[in-house]
Amino acid sequence: MKNRKSLGQHWLKDRDILIDIADHASVENTNVVVEIGPGLGTLTSALFQFFEQVIAVELDDRLAENLPKSFPGKNLTVVHKDVLQLDLNELNLPDNYVVAGNIPYYITSPIIQKFLHAEHKPQKIVLLIQKEVAERLAAEAGDYSILGLSAQIYAKVTLGPVVKREFFTPPPKVDSQVVILEPLEAPLANETTMSLIKLGFSAPRKKLAGNLVAGLQLPKERIKKAMDACQISENARPADLTVENWVALEKALKNE
Repeated sequence: MKNRKSLGQHWLKDRDILIDIADHASVENTNVVVEIGPGLGTLTSALFQFFEQVIAVELDDRLAENLPKSFPGKNLTVVHKDVLQLDLNELNLPDNYVVAGNIPYYITSPIIQKFLHAEHKPQKIVLLIQKEVAERLAAEAGDYSILGLSAQIYAKVTLGPVVKREFFTPPPKVDSQVVILEPLEAPLANETTMSLIKLGFSAPRKKLAGNLVAGLQLPKERIKKAMDACQISENARPADLTVENWVALEKALKNE
């Protein structure tokens, strides 16, 4: 079936890779997986080796109509909707469901945020996404971004296998990688800290102190004092700070 470029459709057909992705998604205590963008059903087939029930959310009307024909007798539910507009309560999900999918770049962040902020969070989220974006999500000190921090505040983020572009039909312009997010019981920071992070990244390549002076409209001395209290270098850039650094800095600024 011809792909729709507007939906970022690239078909992955390598059986071993698909099984590996499904294996990363599997957990011992659940049999239900929500698959985002099942497409032709290649990952769906692999998921059925690890899960009894697949709830497939597909925006493309042609694919949503054809998918059930490929899995007669299987416990497959196809939801023909935009996943970003989907009310998760409609799915009657168990407490320990899993999310998996091969998704396009332009909806990666909204999808991750949707499930990490959901009232009923999944036990695990396993997505095949652009390699560069996967690396940003799992970044460490020196390479942090708003995207990575906003994910790591709410989940443990690890990287899975890299999938070369030639394994897709049609081949995308870049390689992909599996990213695994395991939502935390409680977030590591609150919305006030997240707001501070966004201010700090207003000019990512510039020094953090200058960004905060401009964003918070506070004296440079006050910002420096708070950073010193948190043992953050005055030459630090936003990408250098861990979640813990941001939490400590927000508290220090509040107490100044």
